[in-house]
Amino acid sequence: MVLLSLDIDGTLEVGDPPGWIPLTWIHRAKALGYLVGSASDRTMSDQKRLWERHEIEMDFIGHKHKLDIVRAKFPEATRWIHIGDGNADYIYAVEHGFEFYWVHEVPEDGTEGWIF
Repeated sequence: MVLLSLDIDGTLEVGDPPGWIPLTWIHRAKALGYLVGSASDRTMSDQKRLWERHEIEMDFIGHKHKLDIVRAKFPEATRWIHIGDGNADYIYAVEHGFEFYWVHEVPEDGTEGWIF
């Protein structure tokens, strides 16, 4: 089972600044049975309001510096991925055993390394 963690600002189309990952990716991943959530610098309440506004039920909401807690909460996952746009995303993802992809370097569909 794949766990997909997403930064918000600079990563998702609804971020501030907007990133290039569309919300349709979240729906696609969830339809495939993936665990999907956000790990951001935003407060938990701000993240929760964002997902409510877009009517998306996330499997988790957390902070990128606490990806270890996310990983521990979902031991059934066999692959942990975090996508972000900043050095903190990279550092915390790698530190906590996640694969990391820079938002501008996400592998194309069907190529080695991507999840779909």
